[in-house]
Amino acid sequence: MKAARRPLGLYIHIPFCKQKCIYCDFYSLAGRESRMDDYTAALCAHLTETAPFAAGHQVDSVYFGGGTPSYLGQKRLLRILKTVDKRYHLSKDAEITLEANPDSAGDPKFLRSLRKAGVNRLSLGMQSSCDAELQRIGRVHTMEQVRAAVDAARSAGIENLSLDLIYGLPGQTMDRWQQNLSAAVSLGPQHLSCYGLKVEEGTPLYRQKDQVSLPGDELQADMYLYTVDSLARLGYAQYEISNFCRPGFSSRHNMKYWTLQEYAGFGPGAHSDFGGVRYAYEKDLEAYIRGAKGGTFLLSENTRIPPRDRDTEWIMLGLRTVQGLDPRVYESTFRRRFSCLVPFLEQCRQAGYAVEEGGRWHLTPQGFLLSNQIIGRMLELLAEEKRSRAEAAARGDFRVVLG
Repeated sequence: MKAARRPLGLYIHIPFCKQKCIYCDFYSLAGRESRMDDYTAALCAHLTETAPFAAGHQVDSVYFGGGTPSYLGQKRLLRILKTVDKRYHLSKDAEITLEANPDSAGDPKFLRSLRKAGVNRLSLGMQSSCDAELQRIGRVHTMEQVRAAVDAARSAGIENLSLDLIYGLPGQTMDRWQQNLSAAVSLGPQHLSCYGLKVEEGTPLYRQKDQVSLPGDELQADMYLYTVDSLARLGYAQYEISNFCRPGFSSRHNMKYWTLQEYAGFGPGAHSDFGGVRYAYEKDLEAYIRGAKGGTFLLSENTRIPPRDRDTEWIMLGLRTVQGLDPRVYESTFRRRFSCLVPFLEQCRQAGYAVEEGGRWHLTPQGFLLSNQIIGRMLELLAEEKRSRAEAAARGDFRVVLG
């Protein structure tokens, strides 16, 4: 009897954009269309080279992220999809997601050809329903193009539609955010991702931060709590800090990141967690193309992590989800006590930041607002517990070590 193939997700980074948004710190490039053909060839070569290492896996999710994957064009995307289908054990019900900007996804013929090739989930970067806001942050589409792209997706038979929104944009009021959210819901998406604006160092927005009026932390928090409450009443369940969906429409690919499942990334800046190794490629388009032509790929990260040493990742990622942490799973997986974390979680519960349900701990919406601080303290407590046990072992005090 053959062993079942392990599930694997593929992330394919498309770094090309028509125009760079002022807030974006992802690896993306504008004005590099002349490199699209060579880059597509490099991706296909890299996918082919990696495929033998995934022979024992079944690919159940493929995610085209960017950048703007839809900007790569129909023929190049189809070539990549054909390579995946030919070289990997692709599940018949695999979730295949394409990120797209509305201005490059409004052609029903374009989307129909991709749907025929297997794309069954579209993630549209709507961001706002207000054209003035879109222009202010460097977006190249309009709200009318959002509607056209949604219509094109439905016409193409894509039933799993996700919309991305950003709250806390320059000059944004609570009333404006409520209108944006209402406009998004009116389009009938199965999934919504709502992110608070972050001013990242090195972006044009960072350089302009003293010249623009940004909503304060308190207003951003109110926008977030309004979003959680409003979407819940409209039938969108929160399943991660920034993600909401109709029943059965959570992002299967993104859940791999949050539950320590395996995924392999392709492209400059892409990250992987595959074969017990976390690795990432340098954010360098030309170096990646050279590497695929027989050279060596440049890595920015390459770390082998034994399974039992992944407890910190398990906690950090698990607390991002509504599913939260199950102490029994933690103890059976990592052979360590969860009890050192319970007093702090009890404090969080008393403050309204965490709840325990069915033996699992998870953060509340108010807790999600402070997730970085809460997770940081949890990891500190875990490190203290490990030091204490190591010192006890060195002393030969096995009552502490085994206790």
